[in-house]
Parts: sequence; C-alpha cells; structure tokens
Amino acid sequence: MLDLLSKYDKAIPRYTSYPTVPYWEPATLKTEIWKQSVSEAFRREKGELCLYIHLPYCENLCTFCACNKRITKNHQVEGRYIEALLKEWNLYLKILGGRPIIREIHLGGGTPTFFSPDNLRLLIQDIAKDATVPVDHEFGVEVHPNYTRKKHLETLFHEGFTRLSLGVQDFDPEVQYTINRIQTFEQTKEVVDVSRKLGYNSVNIDLVYGLPRQTKAHIEYTVGQVKQLMPERIAFYSYAHVPWKSKGQRRYTEADLPSAGNKWEMYQRGRELLLSSGYLPIGMDHFALPGDKLQLAEVNGKLHRNFMGYTTTQSKLLLGLGASSISDTWDAFAQNEKEVEAYEERVERHEMPITTGHRLNEEDLLLRKHILELMGTHKTRLPVEKLEKPFHTFIVSSMAGLESDGLVQLSNNDLQVTEKGKMFIRNICAALDARLWRKGAESKLFSKAI
Repeated sequence: MLDLLSKYDKAIPRYTSYPTVPYWEPATLKTEIWKQSVSEAFRREKGELCLYIHLPYCENLCTFCACNKRITKNHQVEGRYIEALLKEWNLYLKILGGRPIIREIHLGGGTPTFFSPDNLRLLIQDIAKDATVPVDHEFGVEVHPNYTRKKHLETLFHEGFTRLSLGVQDFDPEVQYTINRIQTFEQTKEVVDVSRKLGYNSVNIDLVYGLPRQTKAHIEYTVGQVKQLMPERIAFYSYAHVPWKSKGQRRYTEADLPSAGNKWEMYQRGRELLLSSGYLPIGMDHFALPGDKLQLAEVNGKLHRNFMGYTTTQSKLLLGLGASSISDTWDAFAQNEKEVEAYEERVERHEMPITTGHRLNEEDLLLRKHILELMGTHKTRLPVEKLEKPFHTFIVSSMAGLESDGLVQLSNNDLQVTEKGKMFIRNICAALDARLWRKGAESKLFSKAI
C-alpha cells in the first residue's frame, strides 16, 4: 500500500465538476449564451432547480480553509449583501420566465450564521415567494457552533430547513490551535441537541484527516467524541494543502503535515471506527447511517454529485447566488465575481455578475457522465469507441496500470472500482480526464490525491 500511495499521491482534481475549473475556456461562454443555457435547462428540467447561496463572511479565520471568505466583525455588511443576493435572484427570474420549483437550497460559506436570523429569514422568504417549494424539498445550512444561536436554528427550521452541517475537523486542542479553529465538544453538542429538539432530521459533521500536527491518536479521539453525537452523516475529508491559493495555510509549513503513509493510516483507522459504529461508506469521503437519504440514494443508484458535493436531488439545473458561486446548467458552467464588492457593484447595475465560465462540448458532456458515474456508483462503461484515438490509447494504458495495481476490474469496457481502488477514486477519474491529459496537471492547481 505504501508503494501505491507513493505512486498515486499526485496533484489531481476532486471532480465536483467536469471539466474542472482550471481547464475551463471562458471564451466559450458569453453572457447571452449563458442566459440561453439557463433558459433551456429550466425548460428541460420542467421548472425544477437547486440553489446554492454563498454567504462569505466569517468573524474568525480558520487557517486550513480554502473557501472564498471575508473576515470581519462588522455586521453592517449584511444588509447590502442580502440585497445583492435578492437582486441576482430577480435577474435569474427574468431569464427563467416562469415560476421555478426549488427542490434544494444549500447555504454555504463562509459562515452562514454570521448573518442575523432576521436577515436569513428575509433572504429565504423573498426567494421562496416567487417559487414553488415541494413538500419533499432539501434545505440545508452549514453552521459554525461558535456563531450559531438557537434563534438561527429556529428561524431556518421555520423556513423549511431540516438539514444541518457542522464543521468540526478535529477536537484535539493542539490541532485546533494550529488551524485556528477553536471549538469545544460541548459547544458542538449543544447545537446538535437544539437542532434535533427543533425537528432537524439530518445532521452532518465534517472531519478532516491529514491536518498539520495531526496524528492517528487525534483521529481516534475525535471519532470517539463524534460517536457520542451519532450524526446521520459524516464527511471525512482529506486536508487539501493549497497555500498558493489560501494564504492562511502559510501559518504552518509542509514539515508540519503528516506523510502520505501517515494520512493513509489516519483514514484507515477513522474508517474502521466509523464502520464499527454502524456507518456505511458513501461515494468518496462520506459515511451515513443505514436508512439516511444519502445512503438510500446510493443503494438505488440515484446518488448525484455537483458543486455542493453529494446530493439526493437529481435536478441538472443548479443556480449559484453570491460572490464566487458557481452555477451549472449541465451543458455550461458560470462563476460569479469572487470579490464581494465587485459582485455587489455588478448586481446593483443589474448585470449578471459572471466573471468566468465554460460551455461543454460533446466530448466534455460524454466524459462528465462517466466521471460522475465513477464518483457516485464506482462503476461505468468506458466510452472508448467515441473518443479520439490518442486519448483512447491513453485510457487503455491507464486502465491496464490501474487494474494491475488492483484498483479496478475491467471486462469488455465495463469498469468496476475495487474496495482498495475507492481510496484512489480521484486517480481513476483522472484517467478519463481528456483536458488533464492534454495540458498536464500542475502542482499549483490541485491538492494531492492522498
């Protein structure tokens, strides 16, 4: 296994999309083309869509975090940002030309509960008043226990939220100090307990392995604490070290990071503890209790993956509101301005705040389908007969190597990922990434696979 870790611990994408953002071709997506793509997707999806809303503000910097955020304790910024989100939503309503059915809303960040309960209520009510919300909708929010009050949870539950995701990462005080994310088990438990009493039926906790100064003993301790809460879902992520992208990660050096072999031991021990506690592995990096919607979606072959991660909803129209948010019509991607001020100014001028994007060609659409299948079901049928010969040759060679290492099984182009191969799913997907093959992976673009 150590030899495999050394061989496959390369900088490659996480495949929340295909093509991945660094390989987009912005020239293929003008604003009018994007509007047309949104309108066509709305009709194709029979009015159904999902919303991701990015709320970028945090009071405190977590140095491990590579998300787009703005650190401030000035809550006066809330009003203008909420107004900008609603103006952007109205821009989309004009493009849609009909009453949307909102199947899913996810509030991410940043720290969504940086915003006051009243502002969150205003945001959700103003969005929902021009839409239809089905009974079986999925509304979820990411929260930081240090900045989440009972009033936040009450307000969001009243507006239809039933899913909660809490960042924990690690409960060890030394690791928390290193990543500047100090939160106690008691604070976390209080948020979980209050949410369940209110009626939230799905709690997710994020854990991270491979953090600076983290050890296998820290993983054992943290999982032991989390088991006392028994959240319905656990995301067990590999730390992505990208200091060229996230300057906060320069608080520590690569010398503070565990080796690939140590990370593997952390993952294996964490996985072992989760499985022994009754959790089942889902896709990549996720675990769920039997009967959870995410677990049932995988069993039924309906697990979907988009920029929000794994989801049970199937809509192929995802609209992202807010600074840096990414939207997806299935045949096109568009990303908003990353700087808060630039985003707000463009929306206030009644402009679509898009700064980059990509329109998928036929090859992109074909490969996207198969990469998504691998990420969700760990199997696919290779589309080799539809690809140009040099890339076809590359796939055949790559799959032979992966099969030799025991990571996949291949029979008449039917590809099945093995149990061992699930740890290397990003590497397996990379073998179907034509844009990565043509341009080559750069260490300053992606995090390591392990």
